[in-house]
Amino acid sequence: MSSPGAGADGWRQCIGRVGVWVGPGALEQDPGGFAAWVEHLGYGALWVGGSNPGPKSFDLLDRALCGSGRLVVATGITSIWAWEPLALARRVATLEAAHPGRFVLGLGVSHAPAVQQLGRRYERPLEAMTRFLTGLDDAEMERGTDGGSSPPPRVLAALGRRMLELARDRAEGAHPYLTSPVHTEEARRVLGESPLLAPEQALVLEDEPNRARVIAKTYLERYLRLPNYRANLERLGYDEEDLAGQGSDRLVDALVIHGTPGEVVARVRAHLEAGADHVCLQPLSQKGGIDAGALEVLAPLVAGL
Repeated sequence: MSSPGAGADGWRQCIGRVGVWVGPGALEQDPGGFAAWVEHLGYGALWVGGSNPGPKSFDLLDRALCGSGRLVVATGITSIWAWEPLALARRVATLEAAHPGRFVLGLGVSHAPAVQQLGRRYERPLEAMTRFLTGLDDAEMERGTDGGSSPPPRVLAALGRRMLELARDRAEGAHPYLTSPVHTEEARRVLGESPLLAPEQALVLEDEPNRARVIAKTYLERYLRLPNYRANLERLGYDEEDLAGQGSDRLVDALVIHGTPGEVVARVRAHLEAGADHVCLQPLSQKGGIDAGALEVLAPLVAGL
């Protein structure tokens, strides 16, 4: 069974203060090469989104781990609706055995439209996550009796208080997405001191506000249609005017840091001062993918945080 704080002297040291968050498309051509490049820049972790719905997605994660030497690779997230607990426990055990201390299993309840595409019903997400964690515990306990390796750490994609409490009690921490330092401070208050808190932070390395907001709003529009994110942003004080369409300037500026490298670093520092242990940078490009140049520019600036 995975317990909070397990392996803290290993993977938590490796993960560092700043990592990189990408969609699965970033790994499709050359997972090992991309991971090696991220590691060479000095980032501690590579978080891979897209719900990681099956064996092929985990094959990409394995190749990323094989191509790098110390980089931690994490799912940000793996959808619990796409896997049975036993099958997932077996797959992550294989990764952990091959790359000890370098894989983190991020789990999430995803969103109703994505779950419906899997042919599943999205209902009672907190209860579903609790059952899934119990299923993982049972599978891992069985492996332990067979002499299997220790399971990798888990973190939950937690936004609201009850999911954060579950992340505190049944996992090694939380990986919130589409949040701000204000949420980070509240999440740390719920989690307490020990669990990992690793928020994602989107950014646009562009110091002309109007150009930057065009990129940021294009990115935000699809997320603002999803009830889970809307509910969390309403809890943080945003109203219907803020959440309409591509979002108000006030909302965009809170969720997507844009400006000079120094301004981006200041936002990362704000998360860390609010209680984050690790910040996952997602640099947005004009074409909708990852801005590799931004990662290169920021790498030496965040190295000392």
